[in-house]
Amino acid sequence: MKLVVAVVQDQDSNRLSNALTKNDFRATKLASTGGFLRSGNTTFLIGTEDSLVPKALDVIRENCRAREQMVAPISPMGGNADSYIPYPVEVEVGGATVFVLPIEQFHHF
Repeated sequence: MKLVVAVVQDQDSNRLSNALTKNDFRATKLASTGGFLRSGNTTFLIGTEDSLVPKALDVIRENCRAREQMVAPISPMGGNADSYIPYPVEVEVGGATVFVLPIEQFHHF
């Protein structure tokens, strides 16, 4: 057994959830917040057999895409303002950050 933990941008959450269900993967969705942009994310917990991990990764890859987005930087609070950029910058957001962890035991009651 493996636990696939996928952190995806909220914009991709519903599409990924539907695709996982369509491909017979059961997942638990958790609301989460990203540290860099402090934006909303969804974390999926997917328990699956070792042999199905590549298929789960394919589903995630196909439904979570990176995109460019303009973001307004957060002004420094009491810190060094020398590196502060006061205008919006374009950054890459989206995609998925995925961890695959070994599971020692699995119980479903």
